[in-house]
Amino acid sequence: MTADPAADLLRRLAEGPGARLLDTLPPYDERHALALQARLRADGHDPELVSAALTQSRLRTRGRDRLGPGVDDLLLTPDGLEQATRPGVATRRAGRLARTGVRHVLDLGCGLGLDAIAFAREGLEVTAVERDPVVAAAARANLAPWPGARVLTGDALAHPVGAGDGAFLDPARRVPGVADARGRTRRVRGLEGLSPSFEQVQDVARRARATVAKLGPSFDPRDVPAGADAEWVSLDGDLLECALWWGAGPPRRRAVVGRTIRPGTATGCGGSEVAAVWEEVVEATDAPTPLEDPAGLLGHLAEVDDAVRAAGLTASLAAAVDGRETAAGTGYVTAAAPVDHPALRWFVVREVLPLRPTVVRAWLREHHDPAGPVTLKKSGVRLDPEGFRRDLRLPRRTRGGDEVVLVLTTVAGSARALVVERLGPPSPSAVEH
Repeated sequence: MTADPAADLLRRLAEGPGARLLDTLPPYDERHALALQARLRADGHDPELVSAALTQSRLRTRGRDRLGPGVDDLLLTPDGLEQATRPGVATRRAGRLARTGVRHVLDLGCGLGLDAIAFAREGLEVTAVERDPVVAAAARANLAPWPGARVLTGDALAHPVGAGDGAFLDPARRVPGVADARGRTRRVRGLEGLSPSFEQVQDVARRARATVAKLGPSFDPRDVPAGADAEWVSLDGDLLECALWWGAGPPRRRAVVGRTIRPGTATGCGGSEVAAVWEEVVEATDAPTPLEDPAGLLGHLAEVDDAVRAAGLTASLAAAVDGRETAAGTGYVTAAAPVDHPALRWFVVREVLPLRPTVVRAWLREHHDPAGPVTLKKSGVRLDPEGFRRDLRLPRRTRGGDEVVLVLTTVAGSARALVVERLGPPSPSAVEH
């Protein structure tokens, strides 16, 4: 019996009657939750256990898009779910760490244990340490199918780090107890608010054979410490994290772009592994400079994946497709012909207009069915998209018809509205910027 009542309640959900109750719950539906709760209590179930089981059911429903079908075999907490690594990212990380030659991994601040599960699945022994007893109880239940993994409750940094160990740290980037309307705790920005601190992370890296630290995706490339390898990771169009590596090869800066390909086969934790394919973009020594003249805009435009932008590697990706940036920092590349690459979403350039509402409005009036949708994408210009949309006098509702995509951006130092046509379906991140 654990000393913390909330942790003990999670333990009861992991085994015996609590686990059986959780397994028999129907898919969570907020509209029927109160009636279901009343019925379960009337059937004689412990009211505390019923409430805890319904909370888990709600969290699993909320986490399904993020964690895949395997979420139904996990115990979750609200904060732990918000910071949990997606399975495809955890699998890739575990494989890279295993290739360093380590056999034992310290997961220092393991949260719900999802990265630890990936390490164990890779055949590594895992010691996972978590300070919060409730989160540790969830991690212990989640790692129960893996005999080579253990979960300790306590101060992660007090655990000894051996010279042959691998180490993984996911410093907390949220303020516990400070939540928004959706129950998500407030995210910490910058390095100064991390726990463990960035200095403590680097101290672990000096002692371990190989270390990886999961940081926020807004980590500035200029802050990468000497000797560290930095990779910004996106999956299915969502920029997820920056990971710093020590002892895993020559240091360099890269963007890692992934696409989910299929649900995996059954895993030892009773769920399904989500598989992904990955493409890396690394710094090019001969990256071209951005366009110097708007007349240099070519027939195709590509929107760059956010991982590439965050890593500062748009010019390097442009070099790989024989193109150039439209302007530094915009995240757009122009080229004569599209080149298939998971980090690029291509468009055909139909018109290049001055970025003035009157000019764009006149073009739309002449060339576009007013019943059709108009999508605005903005980057690299100071402009309120909603205000610009009002200036265009677009209808609030459309009735179908062909879409017009307007890219409001800078081309060689000059503000432009590019009328473009998509090549292929919209990417998951193809929304107004």
